[in-house]
Amino acid sequence: MAQVLPPALTNLIEALGSLPGVGPRTAERYAYFLLKADPAVSRQLAEKLEKLHGGVGYCKKTFALVEQGKDLSDLYTDPSRDKQLVAVVAEPFDIVALEKTAQYKGTYHVLGGLVSPIDGVGPEQLHIKELIQRIDEDKVKEIILATNASVEGESTALYIQQQIGDRKVKISRLARGIPVGVDLEYADQITLGRALEGRTVL
Repeated sequence: MAQVLPPALTNLIEALGSLPGVGPRTAERYAYFLLKADPAVSRQLAEKLEKLHGGVGYCKKTFALVEQGKDLSDLYTDPSRDKQLVAVVAEPFDIVALEKTAQYKGTYHVLGGLVSPIDGVGPEQLHIKELIQRIDEDKVKEIILATNASVEGESTALYIQQQIGDRKVKISRLARGIPVGVDLEYADQITLGRALEGRTVL
């Protein structure tokens, strides 16, 4: 059977299609755009992809994304941030969403996912032990459980509450201005800001 497309293009379409949220038609459009564009566009994209893993690291305290070689996130070392107030989020990009509200002046703790037995993710695979350690070391006064309003988000929040135990820490949850099933990173800034302001104590 005759080839419909050259292998170089087919391989690119398959590679783009492996990205989350990119279906076959979108992958084809992206590939065709790159083919028609100036080759410099593809080269620039390839260079940025090549430097990605070597240029990004994780904060040793908060597990937020940092420039490779840095030990701590600027959001943690900034003296104007309140280290005794910690928003616990599932993924690094949830920090970006909360920062856009310009209403939060505490620090963050990235879990690296949510407890999900179906996906084989247990509490021991998340940065929960390190969170408990931070509560003790930084004398944290309030923990905001900013996980998604999903089954996984709720069960993760409950597990963290249990691990905090009888420590004298205020535990709050984002107010339910965020629709169930919507990832934090996709919530609009006004809704997210109101949820932050109206967080409830657990």
